[in-house]
Amino acid sequence: MLRRYPNVGEPLACEPITKGLLNHGYRVSTTSGSYFLKHHLDKRHLDDASGERAAIVRQHRATQRLQSLGVPVVPPLTDARGDTVTVIGERCYALHPWVDGLHRVGSQLTLSQSRRLGALLGAVHTGLEQVMAPRDGPHPGSPPARPGHRSPDAADTFALIDDLLEAARGRGGRDAPRDAFDELAVHRLVERRALLEQHTHRRPPTPDGPATGWVHGDFHPLNLLYRGADPVAIVDWDRLDVQPRAEEAVRAAAIFFVRPAGELDLAKVRAYARAYRRAAGAGAAELAAAVHRVWWERLNDFWILRWRYRLDDRRADPQFPAVSALAVWWTREYEAVCAAFTE
Repeated sequence: MLRRYPNVGEPLACEPITKGLLNHGYRVSTTSGSYFLKHHLDKRHLDDASGERAAIVRQHRATQRLQSLGVPVVPPLTDARGDTVTVIGERCYALHPWVDGLHRVGSQLTLSQSRRLGALLGAVHTGLEQVMAPRDGPHPGSPPARPGHRSPDAADTFALIDDLLEAARGRGGRDAPRDAFDELAVHRLVERRALLEQHTHRRPPTPDGPATGWVHGDFHPLNLLYRGADPVAIVDWDRLDVQPRAEEAVRAAAIFFVRPAGELDLAKVRAYARAYRRAAGAGAAELAAAVHRVWWERLNDFWILRWRYRLDDRRADPQFPAVSALAVWWTREYEAVCAAFTE
């Protein structure tokens, strides 16, 4: 593969990178330096087209254009034919410059750095608005109109809870003995069902208009590299899409600033959200609506348990204690969370 790229040197080593849930990555060392080789996995079995070549090319073009605006991204290298995607045996690969850096969670960020994080995401959203070519509509950069996204239906969630409870209790044909994770899963599933029964009437209505705004789609600590106090690279643009931008801002905060016990660091959330609103030009009402929709989304979401019990994939298990506790805490502290994002 390296022969397709001029001036990258001869290969010396190729080391797999363990972090990441949806793609495979490798650090490739050559006689001229280090590179990141990304294998974009086919995710059509997850009803996800982000691994298809056309989608990958769109992601690459977006990062190239964002880089010209000063957004810290790492576009792929271009091969001798001018392509950024290499297809070998129906598998898609891309070669990027290697960026030294560390991932930092919200507990490692100061208030000032939390503000900078919010401003960075705001710059991403406004930058995408400028650089994305239209796929519909007369205005340059305008994303296509899509129907308003329906929020989860509690009736569907109740059925899912029943299925997951059966699996967690060992009645779903699993051979493995129950462990502490299964016990916690049962506790959280029963607890969540009671919460949903209490709050079913608060399901957000379907938005009147279509989703607008291009977003990164997966903005969280493992997709942001820091060097010292400075963010130097936003990576993994597989989820680039048209979605409500403020919802991405809320989801990101819920990942960055969640504490191990499932609480949000509201002081840092407030600093982050103020900077995001200023950078993105987003109003308090937009953020309040996003907080409500993401709260409801979290209340109905069991992706980690679905991975474990339906796909026999336990890579996300360590996230479950904090993620599952957050939904409960957020419900109890709903007004305080909303205030942190809007005041």
